[in-house]
Amino acid sequence: MRKVLRAVCEGEGHQVIAEFGDGTGLLDYVKKQRPDVVCLDFELPGKNGLELLVQMDAAANQVDVVMITGSEDPELKGHAADLGATGFIQKPFEQAQVIDELREIAKTRAIAARAAAIPVVAEPTPAAPAGSAPQVATGVVPRSAVIVDDSGSIRLLLKGILGELGIKVLGVAASGREGIEVVQKFRPALVCLDVDMPGMTGVEALPQIRAASPQTKVVMITGNAGRPIVEASVAGGAKGYFLKPIRPARVEEFIKKLLQL
Repeated sequence: MRKVLRAVCEGEGHQVIAEFGDGTGLLDYVKKQRPDVVCLDFELPGKNGLELLVQMDAAANQVDVVMITGSEDPELKGHAADLGATGFIQKPFEQAQVIDELREIAKTRAIAARAAAIPVVAEPTPAAPAGSAPQVATGVVPRSAVIVDDSGSIRLLLKGILGELGIKVLGVAASGREGIEVVQKFRPALVCLDVDMPGMTGVEALPQIRAASPQTKVVMITGNAGRPIVEASVAGGAKGYFLKPIRPARVEEFIKKLLQL
């Protein structure tokens, strides 16, 4: 399998700098060498692929991890996507599947790289006149967004995708509670809200975000499109969801329709 993956990766212009038969030493190597992509099996001798994924995302979250699995369980893949996986290779795999994943990752890396050079545009809405009674604002800033996600790499990718659509990212947040405050401050036209965050989840933050800015359109971000999450999101007022791993073309298509761009 490693030989096949090496051949396909090199055929796509990637330099394969290391191979591991198990998880021993992998994390230290990734921390030091910072490769662009790691192809990681779910089941490794002596190591759990999901645990290694979490550690890599925390220690070197600019590394894209493609998980390799023989399982077709959508919940397992959804869990891995929520933990930071940026692609999947299904065993037994064909060359075309690996190439598709590598090319999608190349697209997302290019978008994120462009976004990294652009600062977040902080433009709060005008303050209410002095002496006026506090009230819930009804207007939103046109073509604007706030991104709420605990993953720095996903925040950067979404910022890049939105920027290429001409949407200004007014603020970002890494938690549900922080997201409520940022939305209340900026009142964007759009909020991209992660479902699975430590502390307050996106589903828990959703009603308060909607109350803070009723005309803001909220789209959830999740690796798990199971019925309970979808129903809870719809009940809370979300307009839809992006499924992880984030694929730019799908996000662009949905946003264009949602905001009528």
